[in-house]
Amino acid sequence: MDTSSHREIISLEPTRPLAEYMSALQKALLVDAPALGCGPIHSTTVRSDISVLIATSGTTGVPKEIGITSSAMIASATASNKYLKASKGDIWSLLLPLTHIAGINVLARALQLETSPIDLRNHVGPYPQADFTAIVPTQLFNALNENSDLLKHLQGAKAVLVGGASLPNELREQGVAAGINIVTTYGMSETCGGCIYDGVALDGVAFEITLDGRIKISGPVLADVEKANGWFVTQDLGKITDGKLQVIGRSDDVIISGGENISLSAIEQTLGKKFPQLQVAAFVTSDSKWGQALHVAVQSQDENIKTQISEVLINTIGNHAKPKSVILLDKLPLIGVGKVDRISLAKLVN
Repeated sequence: MDTSSHREIISLEPTRPLAEYMSALQKALLVDAPALGCGPIHSTTVRSDISVLIATSGTTGVPKEIGITSSAMIASATASNKYLKASKGDIWSLLLPLTHIAGINVLARALQLETSPIDLRNHVGPYPQADFTAIVPTQLFNALNENSDLLKHLQGAKAVLVGGASLPNELREQGVAAGINIVTTYGMSETCGGCIYDGVALDGVAFEITLDGRIKISGPVLADVEKANGWFVTQDLGKITDGKLQVIGRSDDVIISGGENISLSAIEQTLGKKFPQLQVAAFVTSDSKWGQALHVAVQSQDENIKTQISEVLINTIGNHAKPKSVILLDKLPLIGVGKVDRISLAKLVN
C-alpha cells in the first residue's frame, strides 16, 4: 500500500499531563507532524490531511474511527470562541475526558486563545475560577444535587457549554435558576463536536430537516464522513421553530412493542418532567411475546419509585408504555461522554 500520502498517529494515555496533550494537538494541526489519536484507536496511519482521529461508538455501541482535518478543528474552535465572545487570554477549564472530541475541543479553543486549560478532570475540593467550560448533563445534575464545589465553578464561568447527550428542559431550568449561564450544544464527532448552540448554527454551519425528519448539517466543521451533496445526514430527528433547531430524538430509538410504537426519548422526557431529581434511562430487550419490551433504569434505591414510574407512564402515554421492569442502580452505565449505555442495561435484565 502506498503510504506516501499518509501520516503516522500518536496516541497518549489519558493519564498523561495536559501539557503533553496540548503540545501533541498543536503539532498535529501541522501537516508535517503525527496525527493525534484519541480513544482506543486501531489504525496506525491516516491520510495526510487528517490531524485528529477520534474513536467513538456513538449511541449504537458500534466502534468507529472519525478523522478530523486541521481546517475542521480550527473552524470549530474559531466559531465556538466567536459565539461565546471569548478573547485572547480567557481561560477554559477541562472537565471532560481527552478520549472524546468534546475534551479535545476544549484544548483547541484554548490554543486559539493562547492559553492552557485548567485540568479539572479528577479534581477534588474547591475549584479554581475559569472563564468557560464544557460539561455533559450528568455533570450538571451532579453539580446541582451533590457537588457544591463544582456548582460554584460553573456559576463563576461566563458560559458553560452543555452537550454530549440530551439536556432535559427541567435540568436546564434548574441550572439557570442556580445562576449558571448554560449554552446547550448539539453536535457529534462527525461535526467536530458541538456546532449548533442554543439551536443556532455557528459561523459557516447550516442545518436542515430531511423529508423523513432527520437533521442534516453542512459547513467547514464536518469531519471526514460520507456526505450527500455536501450535507452530513444524522440519525437524529428534529424540527425548526423560529429558525432554531429543536432536537426531538433519534430515528432509531422508536421501538415496537405489541404493535404499538414507543419512543425511548419520549419515555425519558416524561419521567424527567415528573421526577426531575432522578436520573432515568429507557431501554429495550427482545421479547418473545411482544417483539420488544420496554424497561426503565433509575439511579435510585427507593423501591417505591418502581410503582410510581409505571403509573406515570400509563397515565401519561398509555398502557402500552408500562415497562416490563424498573431496575434500581447506584449509577447508570455510560458510554462515550454522558450517554447512557443502553446495551449494558439490556444485559442486566437478559
